[in-house]
Amino acid sequence: MISEIAAHLASSAEADLLENLLPYWVKTAPDPDGDGFVGQVGPGEVVDPEAPRGALLTSRILWTFSAAHLRWPEMGYLEMADRAHADLVGRFWDEAHGGLYWSIAADGLPLNSDKNIYGQAFGIFALTEYYQATGHQEAQERAIEIYRLMDLNARDRTHGGFLELFATDWSRKPANTAVVMGAGQGAKSQNTHLHVMEAFTNLLKTWPDAGLLEAQQEVVDLMLNKVLDKEEWHLHLFFDDAWGVVSTGVSYGHDIEAAWLMQQAAEQLGDGVMIEIARKAAVEIARATLAEGLDADGALFYAGEPDGPTNRIKAWWPQAEGVVGFLNAWQVSGDDRFLEAANRIWTFIEETMIDRENGGWFHSISPDGRVLPMEKIGLWTCPYHNARAAMEMIDRLGGHRRPDHPPRGE
Repeated sequence: MISEIAAHLASSAEADLLENLLPYWVKTAPDPDGDGFVGQVGPGEVVDPEAPRGALLTSRILWTFSAAHLRWPEMGYLEMADRAHADLVGRFWDEAHGGLYWSIAADGLPLNSDKNIYGQAFGIFALTEYYQATGHQEAQERAIEIYRLMDLNARDRTHGGFLELFATDWSRKPANTAVVMGAGQGAKSQNTHLHVMEAFTNLLKTWPDAGLLEAQQEVVDLMLNKVLDKEEWHLHLFFDDAWGVVSTGVSYGHDIEAAWLMQQAAEQLGDGVMIEIARKAAVEIARATLAEGLDADGALFYAGEPDGPTNRIKAWWPQAEGVVGFLNAWQVSGDDRFLEAANRIWTFIEETMIDRENGGWFHSISPDGRVLPMEKIGLWTCPYHNARAAMEMIDRLGGHRRPDHPPRGE
């Protein structure tokens, strides 16, 4: 029975990825009047031609189609990756100060030229994947340049980690001007450090620089020992400069996403003690999420407080992360409850979240099971979480793996 569930998850994930999700983005995302991508596709597949374009969306498209090309080079995904790379470096790169603008207007002029560290991290992540897929040396060099700019301007040499929001010229801006989730709640956040960690993991694969290695060791240590609450097994969301906690909320999707990304980062570093700590954390976070974050239909709630869920909407990205996080916990622990939880979430996705009429995934499902009238493409709404989840399912459970990614937990 267990092997049948695993085989079903791998095959159905590959089918959705190759027959639905990636084709939807190839068909819908490119701007018919330009070289980049549309800024927003709303309910009913209505395109807003005047919507801002975001470096985050382009970076996530670049990572997705670079990763797909690595696995299926015969499928033509390189064209989308090339388009995204040209868009990112051609329209979002700040030639004067380096780094990526946050957004541009529909006419291509800079709209928000801030240097948000969250956005810079995704630039590193995507450019590095494109380099791995193509050998494009300039992409690697730009990823390294972004890292160096972050290390020079945003690294907190006193308290550790990274400060998060900077103006065009890399001068620091107040936290209350932030554009990421929970603006104004703190100088540092779990979400930014989670994705800085992910970006550094990817960059270390091809550029094992001593300074980058030291920075990554610091970030992973902070994630495991400052961001993670090892009593409740949730991640704190926001902090002051000195890592004092300034928030009480719980993000179930970020918890379960961090569970497997922290383990992945520790494994990339090769630190045996850190790997064991991260593996234990991955299982304990999954146990807490299983106990507190799932609805009766198997789907993951959006957010909560220590005493329980407060936002019961089922958004697309926590479902994708839930599948991977529970799969990882099953592979580490052997506890079949985690495989069953992953299977229940995937069943919810297949039955409720996939748009069978127009393709792609819906953004969110209401607590009573209705599709909410929300965007399907936007500054934050992208193919990264769900495509990455499908690739992880295939890599972990069997199927068409990328050459350097052996099966895990087997």
